[in-house]
Amino acid sequence: MPCLFGWLVTYLAINILKDYAVGLFVWLPFVLGTTSTLIYGYNNPVPRKKVRNNSYWTLLVFCIGLLFFAWEGVISLIMAAPIGFVFTYLGFLIGVSISNSKLKKNLPTMVVLLMLSVPVLMSYEYKYKSSDDLRSVTTSIEINASPETVWKNVISFPQLKAPTEFIFKTGIAYPINATISGQGVGAIRHCNFCTGSFVEPISIWDKPNLLRFSVDDQPEPMKEMSFYDIHPNHLHGYWVSKQGQFKLTTLPNGHTLLVGTTWYVNKIKPNFYWTMWSDYIVHRIHQRVLKHIKSQSEI
Repeated sequence: MPCLFGWLVTYLAINILKDYAVGLFVWLPFVLGTTSTLIYGYNNPVPRKKVRNNSYWTLLVFCIGLLFFAWEGVISLIMAAPIGFVFTYLGFLIGVSISNSKLKKNLPTMVVLLMLSVPVLMSYEYKYKSSDDLRSVTTSIEINASPETVWKNVISFPQLKAPTEFIFKTGIAYPINATISGQGVGAIRHCNFCTGSFVEPISIWDKPNLLRFSVDDQPEPMKEMSFYDIHPNHLHGYWVSKQGQFKLTTLPNGHTLLVGTTWYVNKIKPNFYWTMWSDYIVHRIHQRVLKHIKSQSEI
């Protein structure tokens, strides 16, 4: 019963409200943990360990259902697993506390109220969405070359080698090469990823010191691992790159300090959790590009 309920409200969140927020990633696992504990232990003395394991099995079956219904892919579920596991466990603890208190006389009513609270919270979040914060990630590297040489490899660079980093072998999009049409402000740079191209009109062209660009279009941020060819809603417009830049500074030793910065918006909540993932991924993308520019400039 908790899994069936979970699939119904997940469909509401991702296909009707199209809102990936606290109701889905925090409150739903909590309610799954609580209700599975209350139902399993209702008028049935069960060892605490079995009740706890039952809440974990409920979460696992729920996740398998998301794969089966082609609503999510393996990588997204793995990324969501830590927060889901924690709040399922907290739900189990609350469920045990309720079962051992005077409130156990009203368990059926409590289960119904807990379940109803999930779509209510999801609807509330959808109606009263908080503003999306613009975040930035900055990565730097020292290059044994002049800014003029580095600049040539910043505005465009040839094909990168196949990634060796594990994260890019999971389906996370990674950069392949970059091309540019024209020079100066208004030129169009294409940073090509394995899933498509970022279209980047140049807004500042301060050769060889600063290249800044906005982002007019972007590809899917990942290719989901699934039994099906799926493109979940969260791959479209929930992680949005706004602008980026490369800053070049001459160091006292004659080398160049190259600093790459990306400004983006992550619309998936809760922010405290999902921005840890997105910041890390953007940083690894930066490292892949900067190391390639370094190798090309130091030839």
